[in-house]
Amino acid sequence: MTQYNPYTQQTQYNQQSQYGQQPQDREYGWDDTIVSDGPEFILLPAGDYEFVVESYERSRTKGTGSLPPCNMAIVTLRIDTPNGRSYIKHYLTLHSKCEGMLSAFFTCIGLKKKGQPLQMRWDLIPGCVGKCKVGIRKGNDGNDYNEVKQFYPAPDLGQAPTGNQYTPGAF
Repeated sequence: MTQYNPYTQQTQYNQQSQYGQQPQDREYGWDDTIVSDGPEFILLPAGDYEFVVESYERSRTKGTGSLPPCNMAIVTLRIDTPNGRSYIKHYLTLHSKCEGMLSAFFTCIGLKKKGQPLQMRWDLIPGCVGKCKVGIRKGNDGNDYNEVKQFYPAPDLGQAPTGNQYTPGAF
């Protein structure tokens, strides 16, 4: 007897499902057909950009130079441009020698006030917005990649905006 398994139902690319909707994200079967090549890689010119924290993952460093092996957050930043979306992975090492960088990140996305302590709440960062300086670095493979050079602090909410500042969440 064959049992019904909804996970083996296949919808052809660009066809509507039986419910009249486009197919949603789903797991592929081993023999499914794939079509999309994925988004194009966009190398941003160096400059200042507004970003949205897309996600983060917990990881560990192996230790380099004066830093021992320790916890590390890999934060994915999404930057929307007229040419498309660009994603930058930024690595935040959870070590006292890197506390200034951690503080700059949390201040940038509005979760920390300058000069005040903050318990890092990683679960709150997806969806947060901020502004950063993006640069270009040469990878070990000879290709160019974007990297965050600096996080700009979010303005105080009670402060009147000037031409150089931005309001988190307002693009």
